[in-house]
Amino acid sequence: MRPARASTASKSMDILFQRREIQCTGSITTESASVLSLQLRYLQQEAPGQEITLFINSPGGEVDSGLAIYDTMRAIGCPIRTVCTGTAASMAAILFLSGDKREMLPHSKVMIHDPLIPGGVSGSALTVDAVARNLMRARQTIADIIARHTGKTLEEVLAKTASDSYFDAQEAIDWGLADRIIHQL
Repeated sequence: MRPARASTASKSMDILFQRREIQCTGSITTESASVLSLQLRYLQQEAPGQEITLFINSPGGEVDSGLAIYDTMRAIGCPIRTVCTGTAASMAAILFLSGDKREMLPHSKVMIHDPLIPGGVSGSALTVDAVARNLMRARQTIADIIARHTGKTLEEVLAKTASDSYFDAQEAIDWGLADRIIHQL
């Protein structure tokens, strides 16, 4: 009997890990946040202080899950290079712009906006009020993070995130969301 062969995806992940590279693709959920946080902590323990590259191509997702990844990125002792390989939108944009080095492929884009109400809101007036207060706290947290990493004022950020704001690679650099455009990985 032959031993089972590793899948192509598994081999690819091994290669990425050896190069200290991880990916944020698809929606940001509790599960994906757990996996990314675990990978970040593992790479930090393997080689403290050495750079980790996080490739991002994601529509964003849950605010709390994204903030869990953000906090992990800030808490580990390794510099994190973020690379936008397609679209970094919503919470994925927050992760992208918080990298120590922020690079974009030429045709990638970033989208920032205010947090959205999760799911359908229903219930009593007190329930709706609690959801609204929580949403406004999340809005302030996200705006503070964007301002901190872009050098923009809180007023500039709140004006820009009031609606969906898309940036191509050069516009992202000009607005302080990215550092440079790269043509090779």
